[in-house]
Amino acid sequence: MATGKIETFGDGTPYIPAGGWRVFFAWIVDFTVYLVGVVVGFVTLAAMDLVVDLGDNIPVFGLLGLLFGVPLLYGLCFRNGRGLGAVWAGTRLVRRSDGGRIGAKGPWAMLVRTILLPLLIIGVVAGGGYAPDMIKRVSIDVAKTRRLQEERRAGYLPPRV
Repeated sequence: MATGKIETFGDGTPYIPAGGWRVFFAWIVDFTVYLVGVVVGFVTLAAMDLVVDLGDNIPVFGLLGLLFGVPLLYGLCFRNGRGLGAVWAGTRLVRRSDGGRIGAKGPWAMLVRTILLPLLIIGVVAGGGYAPDMIKRVSIDVAKTRRLQEERRAGYLPPRV
């Protein structure tokens, strides 16, 4: 039997959410990939500036472009809800409404995950909480949710309400 706290998506399908430490580990891995991408991009840009004088503002604008461009490019690999961090942690980011894949919103989700999430955490801590309807996506435990759904199909669990 699948163990863990069972929750339901907006359409009534049950799932088991990923634990807080697993979600944090996945975020740390994704954030590290983001930082490595920004550093590699900036070093490459600085090396190009040494060889060919790009001007005074190009490295600064290049860094700003990297800060937002790297998570968008990394998010292209995130369309199925599993970046490198999620694969290592055994989680998947899905839509809260029906458990579906995030699809073409993957780049946006990665931008939110790497840049806006730290700002959101600061805002929640400073503001004292968040509205439950504000969260549109949730990380699930892939293996436990799969077992839960297999048990439901086999008739071990009552049908969804």
